[in-house]
Amino acid sequence: MQRRPARRKGAASTIGDVARHAGVSAMTVSRVINDGPNVRDATRQRVIEAIRVLDYAPNQAARSLASAQSLKIGLLYNNPSAAYLSEVLLGGLDQSSKAGAQLVVEKCEPDAEAEALDRLLSSGVDGVLLPAPLCDSAAILQWLDEAGLPGVAIASSQPDDSLSAIGIDDAAAARAMTLHLLELGHRRIGFVQGPSDHASAALRRQGWLQALSERGIATDDSLIVQGSYTYHSGLDAADQLLSLPLPPTAIFASNDDMAAAAIAVAHRRGLDVPRDLTVVGFDDTALATTVWPPLTTIRQPVSDMSRQAVSILIDLIRRRSDEPSPGARELLDFTLIQRQSDGPPPVI
Repeated sequence: MQRRPARRKGAASTIGDVARHAGVSAMTVSRVINDGPNVRDATRQRVIEAIRVLDYAPNQAARSLASAQSLKIGLLYNNPSAAYLSEVLLGGLDQSSKAGAQLVVEKCEPDAEAEALDRLLSSGVDGVLLPAPLCDSAAILQWLDEAGLPGVAIASSQPDDSLSAIGIDDAAAARAMTLHLLELGHRRIGFVQGPSDHASAALRRQGWLQALSERGIATDDSLIVQGSYTYHSGLDAADQLLSLPLPPTAIFASNDDMAAAAIAVAHRRGLDVPRDLTVVGFDDTALATTVWPPLTTIRQPVSDMSRQAVSILIDLIRRRSDEPSPGARELLDFTLIQRQSDGPPPVI
């Protein structure tokens, strides 16, 4: 006879308990609960039997409504910027603590999404926070739908229709920064763009191009360099831009990590920032004020976005129904923060 897994007295079974009892993954349990496809009949019966034996109630959120302290919120991340992630965590942990909820943080490696998602499900989360770029992943959105879990995208201005989201207008922010550089007198502005799987990266590039077009400046493809939101990619991108026969007089990097790297490359080449080269960034993470000179950058309130995302998610969990509804959208204000890394182009 199969032995019933031991549990704490009075403790409710979790989806992880059911998965272990049935010898399947938590994702498979979720598919059975939500009558999803691609589950063999024999496997489905094992899961149903495990649910019966363990007296598992699939709607863990309903049990959680009596006490906010029993809520579990998952945060799934793979953003390469440590400075950015620290801001997300700061806001998320702060608001979760105030709400009496538990924040479960899980790293999602590019080739191991299924494993990360299974771990979140096994922990019994009631909803999931998705910082960019995971909020743009079709596979993860499908997983949320199959698992019957609400999700909130952080720092996404182009989320899926089914997902609630909070962010800023990335295109407008990048346009504002580019116009600022043009007003300083710069005409050759190098742009270090973010990774192709980030919707924000495409929007920031769009804002840069829009500002140039408005001022009648033709696009020079040699001034657009691919980055990946990491410091190392910023080093490579700045080296490429500053090695051009006619290098830019300003570099606009799509995040602060890459902008900080561009300043380091300029210093290595004996260039003074901003006398010889202007460098600006995006995000206004702590890194922006720890480099020299401090970065002129776009401030998006990442910690505040994370705090509000937690509040939105808790509200979604508490009023969740079986009927799908369009996601809520909230756009916060951005601010152009001028420090010491920008100035007029050098006189030749």
